[in-house]
Amino acid sequence: MPKRAIARLMSGFRQFREKFYLGDDTTYNKLSSGGQGPKTLIIGCSDSRVDPAILSSAGPGELFVVRNIANLVPPYEHGGGSHGVSAAIEFAVVNLKVENVIILGHRQCGGIKALLYPKETQAGGFVQHWMKIAEPAKSRALRKAPIEDQDALWRHCELESIRTSIENLRSFPFVEEALQNRGLNVLGLYFDLETGEMLELNEKDGEFSAIAL
Repeated sequence: MPKRAIARLMSGFRQFREKFYLGDDTTYNKLSSGGQGPKTLIIGCSDSRVDPAILSSAGPGELFVVRNIANLVPPYEHGGGSHGVSAAIEFAVVNLKVENVIILGHRQCGGIKALLYPKETQAGGFVQHWMKIAEPAKSRALRKAPIEDQDALWRHCELESIRTSIENLRSFPFVEEALQNRGLNVLGLYFDLETGEMLELNEKDGEFSAIAL
């Protein structure tokens, strides 16, 4: 990373410290003494344009965030090895007892494009292996959009991957228990960074529609 970029980050940290540690704001005093208690877990993409805290204007301690390539949730797998996403979901649901889980997808997702066009995007082995989680989404998208219309297929697959992640999320026993016993709320959202719209999945009819603000 260029030195100028590092200097920009350090300048930003200085502003953060002046606001939350040297100023009158007591947010971090409360968070450090009382611990965290976020109400919402967001599983979002690592894409630099889609930061959940920035999109929601959330403050420190409001969100528990997991970010990975294409905002995917793997299916539940007992003793399946190292699963950072699964561990984070478990901690948020079981330990923090979050009230909401949001799968946040977005337009122009590079992970989804790599799933659809691995040769074109030069997707490496780690990315290709990870994106196998979204193969059901790819299959459904191919039934909805012609393969020659790359942009439409890309978008359909982005939307379908949110459905796939919700299906996988519900395969975790502790998530299902939270849904049944304490009313855990699961949402699928899609940020269209080209238009600035946020779409929500209606699980009753299976369609996405723009959220009225």
